[in-house]
Amino acid sequence: MTSHPMPTQGHRDLDPGRMPRLVGGPRDEVEDDTPDLHRHPGPRTGPGPRGAVARRLLEHWWTVCYLVTSIFTAIAALVLAGVAIGGAFAMLGVGVGVLLLVPAIWGAYGLSVLERHRIAAFLGIEIGERGPSTAPTWRRWLGLDEKRLRALGWVGLHGLWGLIASVLTVALLVQGLILLTLPLWAAFTGGVTVFGALRVESVGGMTLAWLIGVVLVVGMPWIARGLASVDVVLARWLLGEDTQAQLQQMSERVDTLTTTREDTLDSVEAERRRIERDLHDGPQQRLVSVAMTLGLARDALDRDPDSPEAALRVRELLDEAHSSSKEAIIEMRQVARGIVPPILTDRGLDAAVSALAARSPVPVTVTSRLPQGRLDPTTEAIAYFSVSEALTNVAKHSGATRAGVELGTARGLTGDLLAITVTDDGSGGAVVGGGSGLTGLRQRVGAVDGHLHVHSPVGTGTTVAITLPLRPRTTR
Repeated sequence: MTSHPMPTQGHRDLDPGRMPRLVGGPRDEVEDDTPDLHRHPGPRTGPGPRGAVARRLLEHWWTVCYLVTSIFTAIAALVLAGVAIGGAFAMLGVGVGVLLLVPAIWGAYGLSVLERHRIAAFLGIEIGERGPSTAPTWRRWLGLDEKRLRALGWVGLHGLWGLIASVLTVALLVQGLILLTLPLWAAFTGGVTVFGALRVESVGGMTLAWLIGVVLVVGMPWIARGLASVDVVLARWLLGEDTQAQLQQMSERVDTLTTTREDTLDSVEAERRRIERDLHDGPQQRLVSVAMTLGLARDALDRDPDSPEAALRVRELLDEAHSSSKEAIIEMRQVARGIVPPILTDRGLDAAVSALAARSPVPVTVTSRLPQGRLDPTTEAIAYFSVSEALTNVAKHSGATRAGVELGTARGLTGDLLAITVTDDGSGGAVVGGGSGLTGLRQRVGAVDGHLHVHSPVGTGTTVAITLPLRPRTTR
């Protein structure tokens, strides 16, 4: 068979939600945006419509090449499926079948990875990989998680269908080429056998057989297209991303974002009202008092500027105004500290939490396993106020004699996490939404896709576990 150059350009996926992907060199010319299952790259045969048609025909033949090579993967799949079945029965009998079953499962998984790349190379279709397995480690090592078991199921189906499709493709292609070249050798044999059953010797019969050969060779890419579509469906069903699960996750994500947006707005509004109240009840009252005191001093000077009594009165009023202004400054610092604590800005989360523990009326032990360097400012601020709220709840509601705060990092499915744990030996019974301040804490944490878990059995203390996604640190 004539060899063709390997693909050097991207292919298009049938999935309308997936953008075309480049898997090789740059495109030589601008293509239309119509998705095509079998748009395969090939050598540029020349400019103009003739070159484009020739290139498209060559691209379609990559589907035939895919099915021809499927005979090897199908045989390998059948062997792996047979070994797996034998291993399963051996486990029921003598219990040593695991030595056959586990390698067969991992071999099936490796063959499934090869198949995804083969479909991408020959058909231009990306079969997305399923997400990381959440099964226990021992199950993943044995290949008994869903991801590898689905690969084992795929090798059984691919072994059957792949063998049928590849043998049928090779048989039709060989028969088509024999009939197509019939005029070259028919005179020496006196006839031809069509499909191994019908012997044709007349001129009219051989002419009809030649036309059948032309149809087979010309239509082979479209026949292969239909056969290969079954392989694609099987691969997407068992090896690719679970579309229904993705839709469900997206729906849950939309619901979560809607809830967290509403909670964030409520939290921000409550924080705004708190700051407004603190400013109104504290610094604003002090400043009003300073203004009134200075006004009294000015009136005293206006009435009798040369009187010693007036001068003494003015001095008293100025001292009072000076004292009130210093108290206003202190209260402004307290309000500002409630927004962004200076120690958090200057020294980071570890030092800020240690300062919180030092001010707590309940003895608090702080354990930090944070990495070197600073975290993202937003993450630090949310973590600080989360610990502050949790320690406030401990002091107000728990009746605890001691508490502990642990800071560290953890690895999640979506990346690195900041893990915070606040424990106490109080009375327990804390419930999110029960008026203990945990509702606001949940809103604050949920605003950045964090999670809050509360374990608080009655009489055994409370454990508040908070995880926040770690983001790259930005410039302050």
